[in-house]
Amino acid sequence: MGSDTVRAGQTGDVAADRRREQHGWYFYDWACSVYSTSVLTVFLGPYLTAVAESAADPDGFVHPLGIPVRAGSFFAYCVSASVIVAIALMPMAGAAADRTGRKKPLLAAAAYVGAGATTGLFFLDGHRYLLGGLLLVVANASVAVSMVLYNSYLPQIAPPEERDAVSSRGWAFGYAAGSLVLVANLVLFTAHDSFGVSESMAVRICLASAGLWWGVFTLVPLKRLRDRRTAPAAARVHGWRQLASTVKDMRGKPLTLSFLLAYLVYNDGIQTVISQASVYGSRELGLSQSTLITAVLMVQVLAVAGALGMGRLARGYGAKRTILGSLAAWAVILAAGYFLPAGAPMWFFVLAAGIGLVLGGSQALSRSLFSHLVPPGKEAEYFSAYEMSDRGMSWLGPLLFGITYQLTGSYRDAIISLVAFFAIGFVLLARVPVRRAISDAGNPVPERI
Repeated sequence: MGSDTVRAGQTGDVAADRRREQHGWYFYDWACSVYSTSVLTVFLGPYLTAVAESAADPDGFVHPLGIPVRAGSFFAYCVSASVIVAIALMPMAGAAADRTGRKKPLLAAAAYVGAGATTGLFFLDGHRYLLGGLLLVVANASVAVSMVLYNSYLPQIAPPEERDAVSSRGWAFGYAAGSLVLVANLVLFTAHDSFGVSESMAVRICLASAGLWWGVFTLVPLKRLRDRRTAPAAARVHGWRQLASTVKDMRGKPLTLSFLLAYLVYNDGIQTVISQASVYGSRELGLSQSTLITAVLMVQVLAVAGALGMGRLARGYGAKRTILGSLAAWAVILAAGYFLPAGAPMWFFVLAAGIGLVLGGSQALSRSLFSHLVPPGKEAEYFSAYEMSDRGMSWLGPLLFGITYQLTGSYRDAIISLVAFFAIGFVLLARVPVRRAISDAGNPVPERI
């Protein structure tokens, strides 16, 4: 009886330590998601576009490095450039994490470089579109690198049966933080005269405050997460050599690679919608910044419910089927977006509600599903490849969006082109036998997946 009591106590201590670490892990979503919502989704696109337009020549072009670029395409091109930088850095971060087992110092470095660049957006004014573009590239690449390290903790802090729920709670924390900060942003922006600041100054304060939030709340996961050595110290594989080794290893697990290909395609569409929605709303539909903030706030609130609700659906129908349903919904939403009338906020709110309900769940369940496809002991390097598919390879959508606008001058044509990402991603994911993929990776197969 005594030994049973001791074992039960030890099991309880392990469970308590795991919950403590999971709660700390959630807080990195809480910290960095404010960048994604307030900066990338709401303020920076329209504001940087306006700054670029103020610096444009009479034909509407700016000339970074002597290259003629339509001012309305500059933001989209910067997003694509940031992804290319991230592609160069993420394999090195994943390799270093697996080689040393020291994820926290690397997570801290990436987080605080990104937070610093975001805070520096306070100085974006006048004709300084090049400064804005540079800071965007640094911040966006930094958040991508940090997410490699953050996501690679998931298989270590949650057993297979908990991962859908833990991943969904992380996304829910992020959307809750985004909602809270957007409420403050909305108050400041709409009542900027009452606070004695100009509209431009209000936007710059909102941008910089996201960086400060990111930096402050990153302290929580840095305190609670713990490092684990998962690879022998003699394994001195670096950067792109590590990525090549990972891809070679994945060739022995073609079903994991097939899932990544599907995710690469449909997530490119998701990330492009996130980054370009406000530009579409402001420039094509003529909606005010207050309307855009309110719409994105609605997305954040509904995304919390959507992430948790789709997590419950996954328990009943499996993660794969639930993700496929969300991709079909994405395609319908974008097709509807093409026909939205200009100057009609109500229909934009309806579209935002639809996005909110599928956004969090499709991302959270993709992350948790992939965690089952990772061979034990290779979490950071495989999640480096995953993050390449998540943020690192999401350059084609913004590039296509920017080129389409550059050629046609129509954001409607740009937005409808994104439907292809969801249609192709749906077909590719439907062809992946996930139960066999989990077994081939050497992991236990959950009862329902």
